Amino acid sequence: MSFHRRLPGRTAALALLSWLVVALVLHLRAERQLSTHDRSHTGIKSPPPPGAAIAEPKSSDTASAFQKGAGESIRRTAIVVAKTAFENATWLDDYFPQWEKNIYSVEDGETMMKIPKNKGRESMVYLSYIIDKYDRLPDNVLFLHPNRYQWHNDDPDYDGVPMLRHFQMPYLEQEGYVNIRCAWSLGCPDEIKPFAEEGERRAQVHAGGDYKKAFQVLFPGVDVPQYVGVSCCAQFAATKEKIRERKKSDYQRYRKWLVETDLEDSISGRIMEYSWHIIFGKDPVHCPPVQVCYCKVFGLCSLQCEEQGSCGDRYTLPPFATLPEGWPYIGWDQEDRERAGPED
Repeated sequence: MSFHRRLPGRTAALALLSWLVVALVLHLRAERQLSTHDRSHTGIKSPPPPGAAIAEPKSSDTASAFQKGAGESIRRTAIVVAKTAFENATWLDDYFPQWEKNIYSVEDGETMMKIPKNKGRESMVYLSYIIDKYDRLPDNVLFLHPNRYQWHNDDPDYDGVPMLRHFQMPYLEQEGYVNIRCAWSLGCPDEIKPFAEEGERRAQVHAGGDYKKAFQVLFPGVDVPQYVGVSCCAQFAATKEKIRERKKSDYQRYRKWLVETDLEDSISGRIMEYSWHIIFGKDPVHCPPVQVCYCKVFGLCSLQCEEQGSCGDRYTLPPFATLPEGWPYIGWDQEDRERAGPED
C-alpha cells in the first residue's frame, strides 16, 4: 500500500527535474546568442584564434600592463620626487596616473612629506622616503627629478614622458637597481678619482676632492675604490628587495652624514649621486656599453652606437646646459626664437 501511495509523487518529481534540465539548456543557448550579439554591436572583440598574431601594447600602456603581472597580483610602483617651489611635477599625474606619487616640496615646512633638513639636494628626500617607508615599500620605486623637460633626461628632446614610457620594468625586476640613464656624457667612465683628486677643489660641483673621506663614513670598513663612475644624474629605480638588502640603520647613517656635513649641498649631493649605485650593489664603476644599456633599460635595441659614449642624436646636449625657456616649442637658435615671436 505504501508503495502505491509514493509512486505518483516520484513520477511528478522526475517530470519536474526533466523540465528544469530542458529550461537550463535553453537559457544557456540564449545567453550565448545574446553575448555574440552584444560583442558584434559594442566593438568587443572575440579572443583571437590560436596562433594569431597579437599586437604589442603601446609604450604608454607598458607600465600598466606590467603592473597587472599577466593576471597575477598587481605590483605597486611609486615615484619619489624632490621639488622646489619653482618646479612642477604635475605632469607625472597627467601621464602616469597608475603610479603612486610621493612629492616632497623641500621648501615647504607644512608639507605632509617631511624631511629633517633641506640639505644635499634630492638625496635628503630619497633617503627620507626609504627610511619612512622601509617596512611598507612598494614593489618598485622610481627616484626622479621634478621637471618634465631637463637636460639630464635621456631622450632626444630631454622629455621625461617618453623616457619613462620606454623604461623596462621587467629589467628592473631582474636587476633590482637600474640607472635611468645610459649616455656617458657626464659620469662615465671615471668621474670620481678619490685618491688622485683627494683634497682638490677643481670645480664647484665636482666631488672628487671630498669623496674619499665621505666614502669612509658612508661605507665603513669597505676599501675606497680607485675610480667611481656612473651615468649622471641621480635618477634611478630600485625594487623593495634591493633596497632592503641594506639595513634601515644604513640609510639612517647616510642621512645623518648628510645632515651633519659641512660640505656645500652641491658637493654632498654629488657625493650621494655617485654612491647610489654602490649602495644598491653595483661595482664602483657602473658604466655599461651604451648600446646594451639602451636596449635593456629602454627597449631601444636598433640604435647605432659608438663603443663608448653616444648613439647618434639620442643624446647630444652638453652637461649642465640650460634648456631655452619655452622648450621644446622654442629651440636653441635665434632663428627659432624669432619665428616663435615674443614670449608672453
